[in-house]
Amino acid sequence: MKLRIFLLLLTLISSLHSVGQEDRLLLKNNDELIGEIKSMNRGVLTMETSYSDSDFKIDWLDVLEIDCKQDYLITLSSGKRFYTKIKSHPNDKGFLFLTENNETFKFPIEEVVEFKSVEASFLSRLSADFSLGFNYTKSNNLTQFITSAKINYSDNKWETTAGLNTVISTQDNADRTERTDGNVGVRMFLQNDWFINANATFLSNNQIDLDLRTNIRAGAGNYVVRSNQMYFGVGAGLAWNNEKYITNIEENKNSLEAYGGLEFNMFDVGDLDIFTRVLAYPSLTEKGRFRTDLELDVKYDLPLDLFIKLGLKYNYDNQPALGFEKDDYILNTTIGWEFN
Repeated sequence: MKLRIFLLLLTLISSLHSVGQEDRLLLKNNDELIGEIKSMNRGVLTMETSYSDSDFKIDWLDVLEIDCKQDYLITLSSGKRFYTKIKSHPNDKGFLFLTENNETFKFPIEEVVEFKSVEASFLSRLSADFSLGFNYTKSNNLTQFITSAKINYSDNKWETTAGLNTVISTQDNADRTERTDGNVGVRMFLQNDWFINANATFLSNNQIDLDLRTNIRAGAGNYVVRSNQMYFGVGAGLAWNNEKYITNIEENKNSLEAYGGLEFNMFDVGDLDIFTRVLAYPSLTEKGRFRTDLELDVKYDLPLDLFIKLGLKYNYDNQPALGFEKDDYILNTTIGWEFN
């Protein structure tokens, strides 16, 4: 009797679980998957099924048909957004049908660049990566230790990011060098791929006598190109720049700057992810001063959510502290792990 009750409960639990696993995918190779579709971002769809311990990661462009039971916030390459279910018709393979205000719109699958459940949990909207690097050169006993961390949280209309990078170097017949940079920012998405943003960045580097540079900027931008393989955005605005120096060679600086920049990310090159950002800061209160920040990351994905990353950070200032170089750059290789 007890065994029958146990089997009945087990069957009921399995049935209840399967009720929430009713989303359907048909792939171009005719494979069919039944489960819960969580999200699609950067060309990769994430799906949870009852017959696998880990989530499936599926190339979005390999999807031929899709039928979802829950509502998603959907972003198209044109910048238009929908809040609705995602469905396709067997007679129109490769197309999606989105309904808004009792009107149905038809779009090719490749025009959908992102979607996510509005009711998604906090962790499902969070992504992060952490990496470490170590270099050693015997000839001059050069040791270099590198750490890097990034966190991203995206909501329906907001995205928040934060990052921290440190490089510590020691070698014979030279002073110890330390370079630390960090950032925190928030971006609000508007219609037609426009956005407004606010960011704060911090840089400390004893090689250029910089105890702390604090740069707070606010502005607006637009995704000129946005697809399942890449995005390219531009932006501009105003920035407040404050600099404190380690020595007394130069007085601390406090200035107002304009800024303009571009951001490019290509994320569907096999296992490669290429990201670059360039920002230019012409000063409005310091005559003739001009600064530039460049960031370049090339990441190669490994199994188990591990990756190898080659990174470059370059800073140029045509009016640096007296006696110090105009250029400051760091090139490093790290291995890390990401959570998403």
